[in-house]
Amino acid sequence: MSATARRGAAFTRAPEVPVGTARARSVPRVNIQAFCEDQETAASIEKVSADRRLSKAHVTVRMGGVQAAIAFYRDAATPNLIIIESKRDREAMLADLDRLAEVCDPGTKVIVIGHMNDVSLYRELLRRGVSEYVVAPIEVVQIIERIASVYANPKQGPVGQVIAFVGAKGGAGSSTVCHNTAFAIAASVQSEVVIADLDLPFGTAGLDFNQDPLQGIAEALASPERLDEALLDRLLTRCSDHLSLFAAPGVLDRPYDLEPAACDTVLDMVRNTVPWIAVDVPHLWTSWAKQVVLGADQVVITAVPDLANLRNTKNLVDQLKASRPNDRAPLLVLNQAGVPKRPEISVTDFGQTIELEPSLVVAFDAQLFGKAANNGQMIEEVAHRSKAADAFRTLASLLTHRSIPKRERRSLLAPILARLRLSKTRA
Repeated sequence: MSATARRGAAFTRAPEVPVGTARARSVPRVNIQAFCEDQETAASIEKVSADRRLSKAHVTVRMGGVQAAIAFYRDAATPNLIIIESKRDREAMLADLDRLAEVCDPGTKVIVIGHMNDVSLYRELLRRGVSEYVVAPIEVVQIIERIASVYANPKQGPVGQVIAFVGAKGGAGSSTVCHNTAFAIAASVQSEVVIADLDLPFGTAGLDFNQDPLQGIAEALASPERLDEALLDRLLTRCSDHLSLFAAPGVLDRPYDLEPAACDTVLDMVRNTVPWIAVDVPHLWTSWAKQVVLGADQVVITAVPDLANLRNTKNLVDQLKASRPNDRAPLLVLNQAGVPKRPEISVTDFGQTIELEPSLVVAFDAQLFGKAANNGQMIEEVAHRSKAADAFRTLASLLTHRSIPKRERRSLLAPILARLRLSKTRA
């Protein structure tokens, strides 16, 4: 990251951003067939089929409910998962499902969408082998979570969150925002974080943390099928009690043409071991970079308040909103604001044009960010009471949905005032 990209500091505001994404695992490559009775339910499942978490699954939606399913499977093999909607009462529904069981192949899983909020019915359905029971009307995110839960491994812990940090333009400071925010999550939230530096030839994560590991993410991406927890531990570099680094090699001895499937495999392995993965995505738009950004649980865009950044940010935001309708909107960090004598687009105009209010505005501070970069330190380590450090703690709070207490700034006059108060008390 250039020195220009490292400028920025003071946090000026951080509006609330609503939560809109489900922490659901991606669904494996399975065949899902739904038989609905209500057009609204069918439309919701069609939206589910377009979600990023079901990108590997093949989803078919038909009308007719249980009766249509029974007739269809008399002459056809059943899929991995059947979703059945029934508007019938308890006894009729159970009788229909018994008939459906007679034509189902072993191993087929069933999710039932009913119109009765009945606990005893729910228990009876589970006793008969139904995987999930959902009461209509259904929400898109709700059914995504239920489908994902059917294929979740009960031995695994909660799925980790992948946060993709991407710059609207080269030099916007996305890597600096990524590294400092990950450090803030690790230090303030006290939660395990891995930084994955995907800028293999020019990545700066190793420099920013004053690390020079011999191995890192390039070895994992070269042979993703070999990656397991033991190898992952060897490839990660520990930076603090809760922060590890998946470093880029940062050398030009070979070209780095990544496969999207390799990126998916590596990130899936990491997210199975830690709750937070901060992915430093280089400023390019290849097939793998696009897949990483669109497939992330959350996205942070870093931009500088000029025209090129405005155009690129709008394109990114429009792409994310169109491709991720069931996910939280990206968070926007407006960086390097207030550079002396530089014409800038105002924060208000920038947000109104892209129809997304910046979550953070980080002011220009060449001395603070330059010192941190040259020392291989984070802003928190150089000046933990600074507005910049507060900014990254605020962003960490927005991403993790956890309250992070702000450090009190002590006035330079505090020791003198304390002695005066003490003298008055004694007098």
